[in-house]
Amino acid sequence: MSTQFLELLAREASAVEFEGPIIEARARGADPATIEELEQAKVEALKVRDLLKRRARREAELSALYDTAGDLAALRDLDAVLEAIVHRARQLLATDVAYMTLHDPEQGDTYMRVTDGSISAKFRALRLAMGAGLGGLVAQTATPYSTADYFADARFRHKHHIDEAVTEEGLVAILGVPLRLGQRVIGVLMAANRSARPFHQEEVSLLASLAAHAAVAIDNARLLQETRNALEELSQAHRTARAHGEAVERAALAHDRMTSLVLRGGGIEDVAAVVTDVLGGSLAVLDDLGRPLTGDVGELDAGVFESAQASRALGRTVRRGDLLIASVDVGGEPLCTLILRSDDADGRILERAALVCALLLLFRRSVAEAEGRVRGELLDDLISRPGSPGLADRARRLGVDLSAPHVVVVVRHEGQRERAAFWASSQATLRHGLAAGRAGEVVLLLPGNNAGGVAQRVAAELSASLQVPATAGASKISPLGATARPPGGEPGAGDVAGDVSTAYREARRCAEALIALGRAGDGASAAELGFVGLLVGDGRDVRGFVGRVLGAVIDYDARRGTALADTLATYFGSGGSPSRTAEAMHIHVNTVTQRLDRIGKLLGDGWLEPERALEIQLALRLHRLGHTSTP
Repeated sequence: MSTQFLELLAREASAVEFEGPIIEARARGADPATIEELEQAKVEALKVRDLLKRRARREAELSALYDTAGDLAALRDLDAVLEAIVHRARQLLATDVAYMTLHDPEQGDTYMRVTDGSISAKFRALRLAMGAGLGGLVAQTATPYSTADYFADARFRHKHHIDEAVTEEGLVAILGVPLRLGQRVIGVLMAANRSARPFHQEEVSLLASLAAHAAVAIDNARLLQETRNALEELSQAHRTARAHGEAVERAALAHDRMTSLVLRGGGIEDVAAVVTDVLGGSLAVLDDLGRPLTGDVGELDAGVFESAQASRALGRTVRRGDLLIASVDVGGEPLCTLILRSDDADGRILERAALVCALLLLFRRSVAEAEGRVRGELLDDLISRPGSPGLADRARRLGVDLSAPHVVVVVRHEGQRERAAFWASSQATLRHGLAAGRAGEVVLLLPGNNAGGVAQRVAAELSASLQVPATAGASKISPLGATARPPGGEPGAGDVAGDVSTAYREARRCAEALIALGRAGDGASAAELGFVGLLVGDGRDVRGFVGRVLGAVIDYDARRGTALADTLATYFGSGGSPSRTAEAMHIHVNTVTQRLDRIGKLLGDGWLEPERALEIQLALRLHRLGHTSTP
């Protein structure tokens, strides 16, 4: 080979320059043999040049693949790796544009993931349905396709929006190869030119190699992200488990503190103090009726009690705004509710505190029921077995002084028998008295003198507790068994029981009379029932009745020597006519009017009302019959 051709090969001259030595030889007049030899040398030199060029291109391709493999080995950013692959494809194939589409499993089509050399916004936002356009065909068939002239190629379906975007980008020749993971196509890698050109098999193979690397990069990124997600989930689970363990440990420590308090005799207030010390905020403990036992969290609306009901149903703490609510029931009935005002607190501790408070209340209830049974048995014996020995001693051991004035109260009700009995037992314990529950009624023996006042208070409080009318009749005993007390001695057991039994019967008749008079939910003794009290009372205190109703008039007559009582009796006997009264008493009608004015001042307003007038007439008749004398 001529030295001239070697020099051309050495400086990588263009193919045209290899005609130079032949032209020079002809200019010098070289013979045909020399020209033929130069022609032959030129052909061999061009062959060598093509071989060197292919090897250089192959070297560049291998270098690009090597760089891509290095990118994959140091994968940090998937976008950067995919952009590098698309850029290398464009450079190695010497195309105007290269781009990559990926499959969208949600919409079932492919979308532009990376572009290099693109100038059209519409093209970069293009989506290809499966089978539509060259890229859709590659994605559907998992086979490489190329076209030297896209718009003249009828092998694939042309879509208007796709053709419009391709036209805007100015593409003519397009090559696409699938991105495959196993048997699954996840996208398409494409190279395109803005002028017509064929794509050789070597170019298809090169683009397919880059596509394989891209598929590996995408899969590695997916696996890496899944690994990161798994590690994050594991880390989160570890943090959650650790936080849960710490919360359980705090709850256990708080439970130990509360249990220790209970064992040392502490109450609900002490348990509440532990809760607020551990959790902060303010705590209120409500009883079964929603009344506060301790603490105050302000006014509570109906939603709070609905949340308490939900807490009992779920068996756990319920949050409502800034309130944490834990409620406990027994046998379907609420027992206690804890309400903590706190933005961030551990519900487990509140749940344990609610259980401890519930146990305390159950214990108190059990003790109260046991003590109530003892007190009830004693009251039953005082009423039903007057001759039983040791009644006074039994009462003394319960803290009841039978030698002091007492009131027997009988309460008739139609509410919950157990709740009424528990309420009565609690009242008796607080007031150092006795209580017994019977069918449809409860009986109380309470210290005091004001039978009517005690009856009214008991009726009002028990009605509120049961939320149904409770009617109370009462009778005073002062003191119990006094008739049988020897000088300096104890009251006789039989007389004590007899007094209680008598008072019980009278109190019961008072309650029945109130119900018969339409005064259910009220409370009274025989004294407050007026003349009805004479009918239901065992003592038949006529003197007391006359004194209460007519005493002021009788006293005035006794002091002044007047005849107001006689005038009043004649007035009622004359049908309430002043003139007929004056005629019957042989006095002037003005005198009658003056006496009636005085009587009105002595008896007070309303003395002519029908019910009051009836009592006055009954008192006048009893006074005139001589059953009583002037007080």
